[in-house]
Amino acid sequence: MLQQESRPAAPSAPPPAAESRVVVRRVTPEGAATVAGAAAGALGLVWVLYERVLPFSGVLGFWLCWYAVFLALYAAMAALQWDTREVLHRVTTVAFVTGGVLTLVIVLVQVLYTLLRGSAAVRHLTFFVQSMAFAGPDNPLSIGGVLHAMIGTAEQIALATLFSVPLGVAGALFLAEVGGLLARPVRIIVEAMTALPDVIAGLFIYALFILTLGFHKSGLAASLALTVTMLPIITRASEVVLRLVPGTLREAAYALGSSQRRVVWNVVLPTARSGLTTAVVLGMARGIGETAPVLIVSGLTNEINANPLQGPQVSLPLYIWKYAHLEAVNATQVARGFGAGFVLVLVVLVLFAIARWLGGKAPGELSRRQRRRLARERATA
Repeated sequence: MLQQESRPAAPSAPPPAAESRVVVRRVTPEGAATVAGAAAGALGLVWVLYERVLPFSGVLGFWLCWYAVFLALYAAMAALQWDTREVLHRVTTVAFVTGGVLTLVIVLVQVLYTLLRGSAAVRHLTFFVQSMAFAGPDNPLSIGGVLHAMIGTAEQIALATLFSVPLGVAGALFLAEVGGLLARPVRIIVEAMTALPDVIAGLFIYALFILTLGFHKSGLAASLALTVTMLPIITRASEVVLRLVPGTLREAAYALGSSQRRVVWNVVLPTARSGLTTAVVLGMARGIGETAPVLIVSGLTNEINANPLQGPQVSLPLYIWKYAHLEAVNATQVARGFGAGFVLVLVVLVLFAIARWLGGKAPGELSRRQRRRLARERATA
């Protein structure tokens, strides 16, 4: 019996070397020192030229000149250290970052300023649970509040959203998915409505529904005026979002034999859900701060009117206009106006949070209800 020769075992492969983690640092000491040096140099140079040499004055002009000189100095200092492509990248990054920080600072300053000016009214609980029905201009801030204006704003913006969102999204679907000969006239009308003054919307509703059809001033008329202002914003923003949906998704759905209706309902709209939510938020932000259209078709009242179909109904912008401008006869009235402004900011933040929660899922991501239904279908299959 032949014995099989024993062969030497193949040498084992060396163990793989441990992978070293590479950390890409976005902020380097050189970059931070360059930004700080350019900022300090621009501040000193602009202060000498703006305040001592040139006949200029004003805080806004000073900081605008500082920002322009800062970008120029940073570009010059960066050119001494890096190549042209890196310089363009760094200057663009600094410009966008500083612009974002500046925008955030402006928003925070506005909110804090409104809160400070209206803190004398906001710190009273009665300011949120009472109306101005039994409060006069000489009453203290512990009497009267913005409850009637909060109810009016909530009802008017809810009705305006109910009217404008289906029409706006339907118009955007027509422009983005259907097209045809009517697409160009519709787009021109929508763009013209975008530039329409807000007071024209109020006059249109006043002439059509109040003078012609005989309706009375009410919260419904105010919501219709807000619908006219919100509709073009939602339509234009929704059209842009729908055109960003990849065409390959539509082609794949059509290849499976789906109709255009099913493609739009099951593919296009779910994919563009987050963008459509943003479009709705933009329209609501446009309508919730309107004053002139609501004043023309809704009127002013100091009492709570929870019925938007009958009687005058005040909103938060009207309340602010009335107490911070029209009847600003003393510090109490001004505090009420700024307090209402802070409440309006809170209402906008709440609406924005709700809208982002409803449409914040990624494209194609299933909700909990859809996942449970899919699991039940798989279990019964």
